[in-house]
Formats: sequence, structure tokens, C-alpha cells
Amino acid sequence: MSRILVTGAAGYIGSVLVPALLQADHEVIALDNFMYGQMPLLDCCYNKKLALIVGDVRDEKLINKITSNLNFIIPLACIVGARACDQNPIAARTINLEAIKMIMRKRGRGHYVIFPNTNSGYGIGQNDIHCNEESPLNPISLYAQLKVEAEQFVLRSGNTIALRLATVFGISPRMRTDLLVNEMVQMAVNNNPVKIYEPHAKRNYIHVRDIARAFLHCMQNFETMKDQVYNVGLSDANLSKWELCEEIQKQIPKFEFSEGEGEDPDKRNYIVSNAKIERTGFKPQFSLQDGIAELIKGYQIIKQNQFSNL
Repeated sequence: MSRILVTGAAGYIGSVLVPALLQADHEVIALDNFMYGQMPLLDCCYNKKLALIVGDVRDEKLINKITSNLNFIIPLACIVGARACDQNPIAARTINLEAIKMIMRKRGRGHYVIFPNTNSGYGIGQNDIHCNEESPLNPISLYAQLKVEAEQFVLRSGNTIALRLATVFGISPRMRTDLLVNEMVQMAVNNNPVKIYEPHAKRNYIHVRDIARAFLHCMQNFETMKDQVYNVGLSDANLSKWELCEEIQKQIPKFEFSEGEGEDPDKRNYIVSNAKIERTGFKPQFSLQDGIAELIKGYQIIKQNQFSNL
């Protein structure tokens, strides 16, 4: 059993991860400011191993109080996405980078850190060449730049693992409908035709529950994995946006999509190798097709444009 601080604990990933940690009999200190007005983690409040703190990850006095007697820190608190960071660059810098540096300075000698990065830091990849953990980083947006800088700081600090997460999909108690797979399935369910900009740009995907499993895997294998970075995604899901829509159309035949105009602020166009973390024994359990089927069911409950970071 470990004692774990999770910042951003009520977010899209955190609200899946925290119940998984509690189910594994860990003690969890869950810190979040609940800025999006949703109510995740309510079903965890009965658990005596959960300590819930409503607060700001940038509050140095608060961080001082809660970073003692820990085993692990998982700093999920983040302004997520290029557009969200562009809308509030000060919050993005202070939360996504400065708060990470502060937590790293405040942590105790024996505190292990598992840091979530984004694989959008790869930026524009090379045709038919997989980005691995040794590939050069080319962050384009402010979001990607801050996450890459934070990752570098964390790794220099030691006793850390960095996970470069693929584009996430799936149902979460703190749902996001603005993620690519989630958004496309929602459009298909609601009979909305889609105009796809940069339709042949590729990226990698991963289910939110497999991300929670990846954190648990890192905790269980920390000594053999530490001070390294790992890509986390589905090795059979390096797909273009057009190919993604074709997968959705297999389950929603009426889904209509065509090429449109627009530009990705992260310039994401790459394929990713996840072989390194797979060699440690981690294998995702949820396919892209599983996630699409799950989302189709979920969107019978979720109203259009109800949950977004924007």
C-alpha cells in the first residue's frame, strides 16, 4: 500500500485514476479546484483511504502541508490542450510548468513522481518513421512547449518516470467531449456531418482507463522503469483523422464526413512506437473499437457540447 498525492484528481484522467488507486488499496490525497463545475469523485467519498482537498496546485503553503509522508506524486493538474492554453497563457504557464517545478522542489527525498506528458511534443513527424522515446521533440504550441519543458525538469530531478500519452478517448466521470475521438463519435451519434481539416494527419490513441492502468504499472515496476520516459498508446492505432472516421463509420454507418479547411495548432502528424513500455509488461486492454462502442452508449446520456475544456 502506498500514499499518493494526485493533483488534478477530479479531471478527465484523475477521476478514473483515483478510484483505481483506491480499489488497489492505496491511500490517496486528491487535490483539485473543481474548476469545470462537474462532480466526479462523489462515489469515492465513502472510502476512508481518500482525503479530498479543494484547492489550487499553485498554492505553495497548501503544497507544503500535503507533500509530507508520501510515496508517490502524480501531478495531473494542467490546462490541457493548445487552444485552452492559448486562451489563458498565464494560467497555462503557472499551472503546467511553474507548479510542477514547485512540487518537485517541495517533495521529500523518498517521493517518487510519475509525470504525464503529451506525445504532441513530437510535433511534425517523418513519414512512415515511428517516433520513439529517442526521437527529437518539436513542440509547436504553448501547451506542448510547457509540457516538454516540465518533463525535462522532472527527469533531471531523479526518481521519476515520464509518460508521453497518446490522444485519449473514452468515458470518464469528468467527461471531455472536445477530445478528437470523443468529439467525432458525438458528432456521428447526433447525425452531424463532419468537415475534417488535415484529414491525413496521423496520431496515436489510448483509452483513459488504460492510462490509469499505466500509472499503476509504473508504481508496481518503479525501480526498473525509473528516470526514463515512455510512450503510452495503442500500437495498432496510429491512424489519420480520416481513418478514425472510417472506424467510427463501421459502427455508425450513417456517419457522414468530408474534407474541410483548418489547421491543428500543435501540427500533430506522426506515428508512435509504444514498444518500450510494452517490453516492461504493459499492454493496453481497450481497443479503439471498444472505445467507440462505449462512447456510442455514453452519448445516449451526455448532451451535445455539455462537457468541454473550451
